[in-house]
Amino acid sequence: MSDSVILTRALTKRFGSLTAVDAVDLDVRPGDIYGFLGPNGSGKTTTVRMLLGLVLATSGSVELLGEPVPRRAKRALGRVGALVEGPAAYGDLSGRANLTLADAAGPGGPRPTRKRRVDEALERVGLSEVGRRPVKAYSLGMRQRLGLAAALLRRPELLVLDEPTNGLDPQGIHEVRALLIELNAAGTTVFLSSHLLAEVEQVCGRIGVLDEGRLVLQDDVAALRAPTGNTVVSTPDADRAVSLLDGRVAARDGDRLVVRGPEPADLNALLVGEGIRVTELILERRTLEEIVLGITGPGSDRVDGRAAR
Repeated sequence: MSDSVILTRALTKRFGSLTAVDAVDLDVRPGDIYGFLGPNGSGKTTTVRMLLGLVLATSGSVELLGEPVPRRAKRALGRVGALVEGPAAYGDLSGRANLTLADAAGPGGPRPTRKRRVDEALERVGLSEVGRRPVKAYSLGMRQRLGLAAALLRRPELLVLDEPTNGLDPQGIHEVRALLIELNAAGTTVFLSSHLLAEVEQVCGRIGVLDEGRLVLQDDVAALRAPTGNTVVSTPDADRAVSLLDGRVAARDGDRLVVRGPEPADLNALLVGEGIRVTELILERRTLEEIVLGITGPGSDRVDGRAAR
């Protein structure tokens, strides 16, 4: 048994001649907020469904909270909250009634505390004022919040979330981000599948990237976004700066130069010493979007702002 919260070894799923997931080794550690990324059709949803025992692997292994899945999935799933492929709900029932049924159907807490736990879950996702309204009257964003509330009912050790901000406005996205950070600080490990790279960059400490069924990257975000060794300079005297730097300019976009070589302080001293005005000077760091799009192949929907699987 490992110390990992999610651990897979050579996890593979084939549908006939199609290999949807190909020998994937995931390692999600206690306390992670782990972003799971990849183009549409890369196998992310199939992988998540195997993690939760909803789809059987063709080969390889899964451990969830130290328990082998699917053999001992029930022992683990009572400690897991999940929102996968959109929230399911009975439209004619209220949000509160849906959560009550969800709690009663699963391996949750004691019945006497059910009402309190439902109230707390609705409050945490901002639905306390509409909890008695029929779900068929909910917007997509409200339904997404309800699905997240269901995932939080049992105060899980692990949250597995598939596009939790789908349908939310910017304020809703901000609130979900703050909630995930708060839950993580209180000890909940979060496994987050998302196509919103800017959001993942703000909230996740580690990421895994799937492409054509293979895990092509798994690392800490801080390590991936470490300085490249180049310096970004903004100057209204760009032409003079390019001439002075004599071939050390790796790229130029108007007044913005990417310069190889000297330390930022030395570069600033050189430019200012020659009377070149400097309005900004920072170390170059690649964005998460640049990193992910640089290693994934084309898909029908990319992870660069369009809906991803």
